[in-house]
Amino acid sequence: MGISFAFRRRSLIRLAALVAFILIIRYLLLPPPATTEIAHHNYIERVTRAADKSLDVQRYPFLQSRIGREEELDILTKFVEDGTNSFWTNFQLPFLLAPETQHVDAQAVRNSIEDLLSLNGWVAAACPTLSRPFGQNRREDSYDGIVGENRLYYIAIIIHSADHFLVDQLATIVQLARRLGTRNIFVSMLDYDSNDSTQTLTDLAEAVMTLLSIPFRIRRVDPMYEEEAASYYPLEEAYTRNLALEPLHELNVRRGIKFEKVIWLKGFTCPNDILENLQVSKANHAAMTCGMDWAESNGFFIFSDRWRTRDMDGDQFRVSRSSSPSAPPREEIAAKRYAAHLPFQVFCCESGTHIVDPAQTYYRGLAYRNSARFHNSTSSNPPPTWDPYGECMDSSQASFCRDIWVEAARNGARPVDQPAKPERLGATSSAGRVKRQVQAQDKAVPPDQAEDQAESPDQAEDKAVPPDQAEDKAVPPDQAEDKAVPPDQAEDKAVPPDQAQDNGVRPKIKEESDANAGSDYDAMPGSSPPPLEDSHTSFAVPNLHFEPARIIINPRCVTTYAGVSHTRLANDLFGPDEDDLVGGYDAHKYVLEEWAAAPDSYVCQEQRYTGGRKSPKNQRSSPFSIQSELEALL
Repeated sequence: MGISFAFRRRSLIRLAALVAFILIIRYLLLPPPATTEIAHHNYIERVTRAADKSLDVQRYPFLQSRIGREEELDILTKFVEDGTNSFWTNFQLPFLLAPETQHVDAQAVRNSIEDLLSLNGWVAAACPTLSRPFGQNRREDSYDGIVGENRLYYIAIIIHSADHFLVDQLATIVQLARRLGTRNIFVSMLDYDSNDSTQTLTDLAEAVMTLLSIPFRIRRVDPMYEEEAASYYPLEEAYTRNLALEPLHELNVRRGIKFEKVIWLKGFTCPNDILENLQVSKANHAAMTCGMDWAESNGFFIFSDRWRTRDMDGDQFRVSRSSSPSAPPREEIAAKRYAAHLPFQVFCCESGTHIVDPAQTYYRGLAYRNSARFHNSTSSNPPPTWDPYGECMDSSQASFCRDIWVEAARNGARPVDQPAKPERLGATSSAGRVKRQVQAQDKAVPPDQAEDQAESPDQAEDKAVPPDQAEDKAVPPDQAEDKAVPPDQAEDKAVPPDQAQDNGVRPKIKEESDANAGSDYDAMPGSSPPPLEDSHTSFAVPNLHFEPARIIINPRCVTTYAGVSHTRLANDLFGPDEDDLVGGYDAHKYVLEEWAAAPDSYVCQEQRYTGGRKSPKNQRSSPFSIQSELEALL
């Protein structure tokens, strides 16, 4: 009995040890099960220092995940599932496994993948034929430097009932994957409470990216508030952007994977334009590189997204038409470079599709934020007394821009071959801006806004243009699109009627179904507010003494929203594509030689009350002292 008992005990111990050994081997060597979270490196990878940092979805299934899919059960759910399983078991699976037919199935899959790699969508299909300066659409080797580097790129998309964009955005992703490599991109797609066909199209995007082995995370989230009247748009904006960046941080912390650039994909943007912006961003070591977005309104295109864009004087951009000789940036240097189709420095931007360098931003701890001082419009509490020189309660992107300036001053921008010294940063351009600003502060109204009181900025700029303006070449002299709007309200055409009423102006135009599809929906009409008094812009340490942030706009990267008249827009902006291609890459077309310091003040366009994106906004001049911002961080 004693021997038999001892034998059984040893057998049980051996069996338990064997099971434990199998589980350990399975945990260490086999790939982890499919999950929505990025997995840490296993023990073997850490010990052997052979941690794989590639985005291989076959080896790491967690690189393709879907979170928050809506799958409501109904009376037909069981029948659909049974039919699907029956078709797979009785027809598809035998076809895949049978020796005489499996090669046919493999060829069918290869053909499907080739077809998907040629996906161009409806709008993006015309991209190669559009006019672009410097032959960027006609040179086959224009982006070989970017494509051949084998770097990792993170593509982020936020969708809120924008199904009319999604098919072309998916086509753009496929074309970027074709050029950059499917293992070199990661797609983060966030569906924020869409109530159109976005859910179905994200299913399509999931299937396409699964077949092409593109890493992705598609996530659907509910709105932060049940009632739109109780929402605060900058808070929602910051919330969704940070959610879209969660995989970026997970891959960095858990897998040691860092991305070269983050591409925020918005609206209709051509793949070549994104590659162009990547090249511009790399050449300038820019923290953020924006394109320019244009919304179609009454038969012509206007510059959109003025809520988040400020030039190096801290001023808003104009609502310029694409055919107008008046450049959207009011600042002189930026306007000249815009006219030459060259990148120019700005204080802040988020014009359409834009590129962020995570090494200068997200990996340093910067995130999107918003002011917490807003007033809930649905509450019975009286609104607070607003400080005219207090915190600017503008968009999360505008706060992010100011954080980039402060971070550049604290840690310095990414080193370049010959970095400029702080005491001579922007020696020529900044000095001129400071001089103009001091002169403007001595007057009640700045000189470039004196004419704006009687007429729109575009008209004021057009005074020096001969009567036969280039803007009127393709438009009758009477300008049919202006008949229904008085001349002093030309700038207000893109503003929704409910916002125009809030500012005392009601545009007399016919509202179209997609007139507000552009991001200029929440912009304000009117001129910039008067500058601050000298006492509010005289700092102990001027901004000129701090390392400047590298935020630029590349006017050659175009994003459109409503309408698909890309050919006309391209011709308006760039004219015939007749540039000489001899000589190849020309550095002066990309690189900014001087970087100006931050302005001492900027136009603050803020949302003080809840009410969603349609909430009225206020404009004021707000001081910006990098020294004060740095002291607040201590």
